[in-house]
Amino acid sequence: MGGRNEGILGWIRESGFCMDCLAEKYPELNLLKGVQQNPKYHREGDVYIHSKRVCDELLKLPQWEPLSNQEQEMLFLAAAFHDIGKPACTKLQDGRWTSPKHTIVGEGVFRAMAYRGESRFQMTFWERERVAKLIRFHGLPAWFWKKKRMDYDLIRAAEVVSLRLLYLLAKADARGRISEEPGELEEHGELFADYGKELGIWEKPFDFANSYTRYQYFHKEEMLPKAVLYDNTEFDVWMMAGIPLAGKDTWIEKNGGGRPVISLDGIREELGVSPKDGSGKVVNLAISRARMLLRKKEPFIWNATNLTQEIRQRLCGLFTGYGARVHIMYLEAPYEEILKRNQIRTRQIPEPVLEKMIDKLEMPEPWEGYEVSYKIDGDF
Repeated sequence: MGGRNEGILGWIRESGFCMDCLAEKYPELNLLKGVQQNPKYHREGDVYIHSKRVCDELLKLPQWEPLSNQEQEMLFLAAAFHDIGKPACTKLQDGRWTSPKHTIVGEGVFRAMAYRGESRFQMTFWERERVAKLIRFHGLPAWFWKKKRMDYDLIRAAEVVSLRLLYLLAKADARGRISEEPGELEEHGELFADYGKELGIWEKPFDFANSYTRYQYFHKEEMLPKAVLYDNTEFDVWMMAGIPLAGKDTWIEKNGGGRPVISLDGIREELGVSPKDGSGKVVNLAISRARMLLRKKEPFIWNATNLTQEIRQRLCGLFTGYGARVHIMYLEAPYEEILKRNQIRTRQIPEPVLEKMIDKLEMPEPWEGYEVSYKIDGDF
């Protein structure tokens, strides 16, 4: 990786925090131009115009100057890309422009852009992920009060994003629009700040009594975060996660300790099933073998891509039901390296399939398992 000033964060500062300058060098932002919005909330114009206004409003906030250089750069980047999910989500419904789930989509779009374009973006893994999560949760301060479990949603967000920075992004987002109800979103943001501080998560994740209590809080209904639960887990299960060729097999060779490995790729080869074919038979056999080990309380490694939160949580539910501590191991290798490894692989993954997996990836969040670890660029 080159010097910091060669990447997108360095360019933001070098260009004087100018969104138009950023769009000239990173044309991905031009996708926002011409994307329509509901004039009830956005009379200022299309998504690009709104995003530019948000960036400008961010610089006017009294809290802007005290931020560290890195916080300023990442916050500005998040402001520029905060609605990057709208081009894919925006549609005309019942005569109104709407963009359902654009924050969720936007997180993935930004992550995939920065990952594929790592030679241009030149962000560290953690810089990329912090910006991606600011994009994902930028609407939370405005709407958290409508959630069924307000404390749960804020505590879950605090696992992956600074609520303090999220508050500033939301304030700039509210000011960067012309709506029929000016000021209302900012008022919600102030309530968000007060509640986050009251919960003790303004600057850091919630301080749970232990890892077991933390896991149970995020997986059980109506549990108080300050509860203290006795950890009755009995053995460990490791769940691998990451796109193919990220180094999962290498990690297992170095760190597996001879434990049984249930590999979906291994079962495919065993059964002669192509990755292009349906995986139902493969998964059913893998789960059957896992149950045998689970019943014996025997530690093992589950080796598969596990790209989505839904898949990971389904497996966590199965494993923890037998008393296991689930350790999720996310591995990532550079995009260009993945492509090189695929070229020399005996059974190559079709490029469209590999690209679809990159777009599909949902980054494991710390609350998903008993422990979640991230191994980047062979750091294992």
